[in-house]
Amino acid sequence: MFVTDKKIRVVGVSRGNEYSPNHVGNDAAIFRITAESLEKKGCEVILYPEKEFVKQGIEADFIFDMARDRATINRLKELEDNGATVVNSAYGIDNCVRKAMTELLVANHVPHPRSFIIPTDGAFTPDVFPCWIKRGNSHAMVKEDVVYVECREEAEHVLADFRRRNIPEAVVNEHLVGDLVKFYGVRGTDFFYTFYPTEQSHSKFGLEAINGETRGFPFDVKKLQAYGNQAAEALNIYIYGGDCVVSSTGEIRIIDFNDWPSFARCREEAGPKIAECIYNCITQKTEKLND
Repeated sequence: MFVTDKKIRVVGVSRGNEYSPNHVGNDAAIFRITAESLEKKGCEVILYPEKEFVKQGIEADFIFDMARDRATINRLKELEDNGATVVNSAYGIDNCVRKAMTELLVANHVPHPRSFIIPTDGAFTPDVFPCWIKRGNSHAMVKEDVVYVECREEAEHVLADFRRRNIPEAVVNEHLVGDLVKFYGVRGTDFFYTFYPTEQSHSKFGLEAINGETRGFPFDVKKLQAYGNQAAEALNIYIYGGDCVVSSTGEIRIIDFNDWPSFARCREEAGPKIAECIYNCITQKTEKLND
Protein backbone atom coordinates (compact mmCIF):
# COMPACT_ATOMS: atom_id res chain seq x y z
CA MET A 1 0.00 0.00 0.00
CA PHE A 2 1.16 3.54 -0.83
CA VAL A 3 2.18 5.41 2.33
CA THR A 4 3.50 8.98 2.58
CA ASP A 5 3.64 11.74 5.14
CA LYS A 6 3.46 14.36 2.40
CA LYS A 7 0.09 15.84 1.47
CA ILE A 8 -1.20 14.93 -1.97
CA ARG A 9 -1.57 18.09 -4.05
CA VAL A 10 -4.84 18.12 -5.97
CA VAL A 11 -5.96 20.86 -8.35
CA GLY A 12 -9.66 21.57 -8.81
CA VAL A 13 -11.01 23.28 -11.93
CA SER A 14 -14.46 24.83 -11.57
CA ARG A 15 -17.07 25.30 -14.30
CA GLY A 16 -17.49 28.65 -16.02
CA ASN A 17 -20.79 30.34 -15.14
CA GLU A 18 -21.88 30.43 -18.77
CA TYR A 19 -21.92 26.61 -18.76
CA SER A 20 -24.23 26.42 -15.71
CA PRO A 21 -27.58 27.70 -17.03
CA ASN A 22 -29.83 28.37 -14.01
CA HIS A 23 -27.46 26.29 -11.84
CA VAL A 24 -24.48 28.55 -11.08
CA GLY A 25 -24.95 28.38 -7.32
CA ASN A 26 -25.69 24.65 -7.29
CA ASP A 27 -22.62 23.79 -9.37
CA ALA A 28 -20.41 25.96 -7.17
CA ALA A 29 -21.81 24.30 -4.03
CA ILE A 30 -21.08 20.69 -5.03
CA PHE A 31 -17.60 21.70 -6.21
CA ARG A 32 -16.88 23.39 -2.85
CA ILE A 33 -18.15 20.43 -0.79
CA THR A 34 -16.02 18.05 -2.86
CA ALA A 35 -12.92 20.19 -2.30
CA GLU A 36 -13.59 20.36 1.44
CA SER A 37 -14.08 16.60 1.59
CA LEU A 38 -10.75 16.02 -0.17
CA GLU A 39 -9.07 18.30 2.35
CA LYS A 40 -10.54 16.19 5.16
CA LYS A 41 -8.83 13.20 3.55
CA GLY A 42 -5.50 15.00 3.92
CA CYS A 43 -5.15 16.45 0.42
CA GLU A 44 -3.82 19.91 -0.35
CA VAL A 45 -6.51 21.31 -2.65
CA ILE A 46 -5.91 24.31 -4.93
CA LEU A 47 -8.85 25.67 -6.90
CA TYR A 48 -8.97 27.57 -10.19
CA PRO A 49 -11.78 28.88 -12.39
CA GLU A 50 -11.43 27.02 -15.67
CA LYS A 51 -10.28 30.00 -17.75
CA GLU A 52 -7.66 30.94 -15.14
CA PHE A 53 -6.45 27.35 -15.11
CA VAL A 54 -5.69 27.63 -18.83
CA LYS A 55 -4.41 31.20 -18.72
CA GLN A 56 -1.88 30.40 -15.98
CA GLY A 57 -0.72 27.19 -17.64
CA ILE A 58 -1.29 25.18 -14.46
CA GLU A 59 0.29 21.73 -14.28
CA ALA A 60 -0.63 19.01 -11.80
CA ASP A 61 -0.48 15.25 -11.43
CA PHE A 62 -3.97 15.04 -9.91
CA ILE A 63 -6.94 17.11 -11.06
CA PHE A 64 -10.68 17.08 -10.49
CA ASP A 65 -12.79 19.27 -12.71
CA MET A 66 -16.22 20.41 -13.84
CA ALA A 67 -14.79 21.82 -17.07
CA ARG A 68 -16.85 22.67 -20.13
CA ASP A 69 -14.85 25.36 -21.95
CA ARG A 70 -13.14 24.04 -25.08
CA ALA A 71 -9.73 25.50 -24.21
CA THR A 72 -9.89 23.93 -20.74
CA ILE A 73 -10.86 20.52 -22.09
CA ASN A 74 -8.00 20.62 -24.61
CA ARG A 75 -5.54 21.56 -21.87
CA LEU A 76 -6.78 18.75 -19.63
CA LYS A 77 -6.37 16.29 -22.50
CA GLU A 78 -2.75 17.38 -22.87
CA LEU A 79 -2.14 16.77 -19.17
CA GLU A 80 -3.89 13.38 -19.30
CA ASP A 81 -1.78 12.37 -22.29
CA ASN A 82 1.29 13.21 -20.20
CA GLY A 83 0.17 11.00 -17.32
CA ALA A 84 -2.03 13.21 -15.14
CA THR A 85 -5.03 11.70 -13.36
CA VAL A 86 -8.11 13.77 -14.28
CA VAL A 87 -11.60 13.13 -12.85
CA ASN A 88 -13.80 13.45 -14.84
CA SER A 89 -11.55 12.74 -17.80
CA ALA A 90 -11.57 15.45 -20.47
CA TYR A 91 -12.07 12.68 -23.01
CA GLY A 92 -15.10 11.54 -21.03
CA ILE A 93 -16.49 15.08 -20.94
CA ASP A 94 -16.28 15.19 -24.72
CA ASN A 95 -18.06 11.82 -24.86
CA CYS A 96 -21.02 13.42 -23.04
CA VAL A 97 -21.62 15.87 -25.89
CA ARG A 98 -24.95 14.87 -27.38
CA LYS A 99 -23.87 13.20 -30.64
CA ALA A 100 -20.99 11.20 -29.15
CA MET A 101 -23.09 10.27 -26.12
CA THR A 102 -25.89 8.91 -28.28
CA GLU A 103 -23.51 6.85 -30.41
CA LEU A 104 -21.70 5.39 -27.39
CA LEU A 105 -24.83 4.55 -25.41
CA VAL A 106 -26.37 2.77 -28.39
CA ALA A 107 -23.11 0.96 -29.23
CA ASN A 108 -22.78 -0.24 -25.63
CA HIS A 109 -26.39 -1.44 -25.42
CA VAL A 110 -27.49 1.02 -22.75
CA PRO A 111 -31.32 1.19 -22.91
CA HIS A 112 -32.09 4.31 -24.95
CA PRO A 113 -34.91 5.74 -27.09
CA ARG A 114 -34.88 5.24 -30.84
CA SER A 115 -32.48 7.94 -32.06
CA PHE A 116 -31.18 9.55 -35.24
CA ILE A 117 -28.25 11.87 -35.97
CA ILE A 118 -28.96 14.22 -38.87
CA PRO A 119 -27.29 17.24 -40.52
CA THR A 120 -29.11 20.52 -40.03
CA ASP A 121 -28.48 21.71 -43.62
CA GLY A 122 -31.05 19.34 -45.10
CA ALA A 123 -34.67 18.36 -44.64
CA PHE A 124 -35.93 16.64 -41.52
CA THR A 125 -36.08 12.98 -42.56
CA PRO A 126 -36.88 10.84 -39.47
CA ASP A 127 -40.50 9.73 -39.26
CA VAL A 128 -40.65 9.73 -35.46
CA PHE A 129 -43.29 12.05 -33.99
CA PRO A 130 -43.53 13.29 -31.34
CA CYS A 131 -39.79 13.62 -30.76
CA TRP A 132 -37.04 15.72 -29.24
CA ILE A 133 -34.52 17.60 -31.37
CA LYS A 134 -31.27 18.42 -29.58
CA ARG A 135 -28.12 20.22 -30.67
CA GLY A 136 -25.50 17.61 -31.41
CA ASN A 137 -22.25 19.52 -30.91
CA SER A 138 -22.43 20.52 -27.24
CA HIS A 139 -24.38 20.34 -24.02
CA ALA A 140 -27.60 22.35 -23.84
CA MET A 141 -26.75 25.94 -22.98
CA VAL A 142 -30.07 27.64 -23.78
CA LYS A 143 -33.65 26.37 -23.85
CA GLU A 144 -33.68 26.35 -27.67
CA ASP A 145 -30.97 23.65 -27.71
CA VAL A 146 -33.51 20.96 -26.71
CA VAL A 147 -36.91 21.20 -28.38
CA TYR A 148 -40.01 18.97 -28.29
CA VAL A 149 -41.88 18.78 -31.60
CA GLU A 150 -45.03 17.02 -32.73
CA CYS A 151 -44.93 17.45 -36.52
CA ARG A 152 -42.60 17.93 -39.46
CA GLU A 153 -43.35 21.66 -39.77
CA GLU A 154 -42.17 22.23 -36.18
CA ALA A 155 -39.11 20.06 -36.82
CA GLU A 156 -38.12 22.06 -39.89
CA HIS A 157 -38.44 25.27 -37.86
CA VAL A 158 -36.01 23.87 -35.24
CA LEU A 159 -33.49 22.82 -37.92
CA ALA A 160 -33.64 26.31 -39.43
CA ASP A 161 -32.91 27.81 -36.00
CA PHE A 162 -29.95 25.42 -35.55
CA ARG A 163 -28.59 26.45 -38.94
CA ARG A 164 -28.84 30.13 -38.01
CA ARG A 165 -26.83 29.38 -34.88
CA ASN A 166 -24.21 27.37 -36.79
CA ILE A 167 -25.11 24.04 -35.20
CA PRO A 168 -24.15 21.48 -37.85
CA GLU A 169 -25.85 18.34 -36.52
CA ALA A 170 -28.91 17.44 -34.49
CA VAL A 171 -29.76 14.39 -32.42
CA VAL A 172 -33.38 13.27 -32.70
CA ASN A 173 -34.83 11.13 -29.90
CA GLU A 174 -38.19 9.41 -29.98
CA HIS A 175 -40.44 10.81 -27.24
CA LEU A 176 -41.10 8.18 -24.59
CA VAL A 177 -44.32 8.05 -22.58
CA GLY A 178 -43.92 7.43 -18.87
CA ASP A 179 -42.54 8.88 -15.66
CA LEU A 180 -39.47 11.07 -15.93
CA VAL A 181 -36.90 10.13 -13.27
CA LYS A 182 -33.67 12.00 -12.60
CA PHE A 183 -30.65 10.26 -11.10
CA TYR A 184 -27.18 11.05 -9.78
CA GLY A 185 -24.35 8.54 -9.37
CA VAL A 186 -20.65 8.16 -8.60
CA ARG A 187 -19.09 5.17 -10.32
CA GLY A 188 -16.88 3.09 -8.06
CA THR A 189 -18.90 3.96 -4.93
CA ASP A 190 -22.28 2.91 -3.56
CA PHE A 191 -23.76 6.38 -4.08
CA PHE A 192 -26.89 6.59 -6.21
CA TYR A 193 -29.84 8.95 -5.86
CA THR A 194 -33.13 9.18 -7.79
CA PHE A 195 -36.04 11.61 -7.71
CA TYR A 196 -39.01 12.83 -9.70
CA PRO A 197 -38.32 16.35 -11.05
CA THR A 198 -41.38 18.04 -9.65
CA GLU A 199 -39.60 21.15 -8.37
CA GLN A 200 -38.68 23.93 -10.75
CA SER A 201 -35.58 24.67 -8.69
CA HIS A 202 -34.03 21.47 -9.99
CA SER A 203 -34.82 22.04 -13.65
CA LYS A 204 -32.65 23.90 -16.13
CA PHE A 205 -35.35 24.88 -18.58
CA GLY A 206 -38.65 23.46 -17.29
CA LEU A 207 -38.91 20.91 -20.12
CA GLU A 208 -39.75 18.12 -17.69
CA ALA A 209 -43.37 19.30 -17.64
CA ILE A 210 -43.91 17.82 -21.13
CA ASN A 211 -43.93 14.30 -19.68
CA GLY A 212 -46.89 15.30 -17.55
CA GLU A 213 -47.85 14.36 -14.03
CA THR A 214 -45.80 11.64 -12.34
CA ARG A 215 -47.78 8.44 -11.86
CA GLY A 216 -45.26 6.60 -9.73
CA PHE A 217 -44.78 3.54 -11.93
CA PRO A 218 -42.74 0.97 -9.97
CA PHE A 219 -39.18 0.39 -11.21
CA ASP A 220 -36.01 -1.37 -10.10
CA VAL A 221 -33.64 1.28 -8.68
CA LYS A 222 -30.74 -1.20 -8.63
CA LYS A 223 -31.28 -1.86 -12.33
CA LEU A 224 -31.24 1.88 -13.04
CA GLN A 225 -28.02 2.20 -11.02
CA ALA A 226 -26.49 -0.62 -13.08
CA TYR A 227 -27.54 1.16 -16.29
CA GLY A 228 -26.08 4.42 -14.95
CA ASN A 229 -22.74 2.83 -14.14
CA GLN A 230 -22.76 1.00 -17.48
CA ALA A 231 -23.31 4.30 -19.28
CA ALA A 232 -20.63 6.07 -17.20
CA GLU A 233 -18.10 3.37 -18.00
CA ALA A 234 -18.95 3.51 -21.70
CA LEU A 235 -18.50 7.29 -21.67
CA ASN A 236 -15.32 7.19 -19.53
CA ILE A 237 -16.60 9.26 -16.62
CA TYR A 238 -17.05 8.65 -12.89
CA ILE A 239 -19.25 11.49 -11.65
CA TYR A 240 -22.55 11.58 -13.49
CA GLY A 241 -26.22 12.34 -13.62
CA GLY A 242 -29.00 11.81 -16.07
CA ASP A 243 -32.65 11.37 -16.90
CA CYS A 244 -34.62 8.28 -17.74
CA VAL A 245 -38.22 7.45 -18.58
CA VAL A 246 -39.98 4.62 -16.75
CA SER A 247 -42.88 3.06 -18.65
CA SER A 248 -46.09 1.74 -17.09
CA THR A 249 -44.52 -1.75 -17.17
CA GLY A 250 -41.36 -0.62 -15.37
CA GLU A 251 -39.12 -0.54 -18.46
CA ILE A 252 -36.25 1.96 -18.01
CA ARG A 253 -34.61 3.88 -20.84
CA ILE A 254 -31.99 6.58 -20.36
CA ILE A 255 -32.76 9.73 -22.34
CA ASP A 256 -29.96 12.03 -21.16
CA PHE A 257 -26.60 11.69 -19.40
CA ASN A 258 -24.25 14.34 -18.05
CA ASP A 259 -20.76 14.61 -16.64
CA TRP A 260 -20.77 16.05 -13.13
CA PRO A 261 -24.22 17.66 -12.68
CA SER A 262 -25.19 19.85 -9.73
CA PHE A 263 -26.36 17.09 -7.32
CA ALA A 264 -28.62 19.87 -6.01
CA ARG A 265 -31.02 17.57 -4.14
CA CYS A 266 -28.30 15.57 -2.39
CA ARG A 267 -25.02 17.47 -2.48
CA GLU A 268 -24.24 17.06 1.24
CA GLU A 269 -24.36 13.29 0.78
CA ALA A 270 -22.81 13.29 -2.70
CA GLY A 271 -19.81 15.56 -2.07
CA PRO A 272 -17.94 13.15 0.25
CA LYS A 273 -18.66 10.25 -2.13
CA ILE A 274 -17.31 12.24 -5.08
CA ALA A 275 -14.20 13.02 -3.02
CA GLU A 276 -13.90 9.32 -2.17
CA CYS A 277 -14.02 8.46 -5.87
CA ILE A 278 -11.37 11.08 -6.75
CA TYR A 279 -9.15 10.00 -3.84
CA ASN A 280 -9.41 6.34 -4.87
CA CYS A 281 -8.40 7.21 -8.45
CA ILE A 282 -5.38 9.12 -7.08
CA THR A 283 -4.24 6.39 -4.68
CA GLN A 284 -4.68 3.68 -7.32
CA LYS A 285 -2.43 5.72 -9.63
CA THR A 286 0.22 6.34 -6.96
CA GLU A 287 0.26 2.69 -5.92
CA LYS A 288 0.84 1.63 -9.53
CA LEU A 289 3.72 4.11 -9.81
CA ASN A 290 5.29 2.73 -6.63
CA ASP A 291 4.96 -0.97 -7.53
